[in-house]
Amino acid sequence: MKPQPPNLSEQAPPRASLQCVGAILWPSFFVAGVVTMVFFAFIDPEALREITFPSLRLSRELGYTLGFFLIWLATASSSLFTWILLRPSRFVQGGLRPDGKS
Repeated sequence: MKPQPPNLSEQAPPRASLQCVGAILWPSFFVAGVVTMVFFAFIDPEALREITFPSLRLSRELGYTLGFFLIWLATASSSLFTWILLRPSRFVQGGLRPDGKS
């Protein structure tokens, strides 16, 4: 006999989209804050600007801000890829959406 696929109604309900977004953004925000503090404890944004883009006139505060958001983008991407890799394979291979419909 061919094994039957598991009944989707017996499984735990899928997480809400907002919860998934929060699970991606909150840890990446926290890590970006810590990495930004450590990075800028040793690197001056104005000195970094002089080395990389000397023609741009960016303030130190704007350098901190841009650095934080770039680090947050990198850590959010890491969390997003982890979430993608941890999705159950039945959603990826079977064409099922998390709400249980094909």
